[in-house]
Amino acid sequence: MRYLASELSEKHIRVNTISPGPIMTRAASGLANFDQLIEKSAQAAARARHLNIHDVGGLAAFLVSDAADAITGEVMHVDGGYHVLD
Repeated sequence: MRYLASELSEKHIRVNTISPGPIMTRAASGLANFDQLIEKSAQAAARARHLNIHDVGGLAAFLVSDAADAITGEVMHVDGGYHVLD
């Protein structure tokens, strides 16, 4: 991602990555022990709450907007702060 961001910046193309925590989706519900993973993540995260697709969608909407024009080459975590405590 960082190499792409560097390469494509000449063409005014931004490249960022969204790294979400576990989110209950239809596909994820088929994973073994996924309920336990979601609970553990919610309890251990700084915000101590469950995540949803709107959390990720809000960040994605921001990143494609002009407000994020100066942001490229970043990994943005949407995990309630889990990554800072892990």
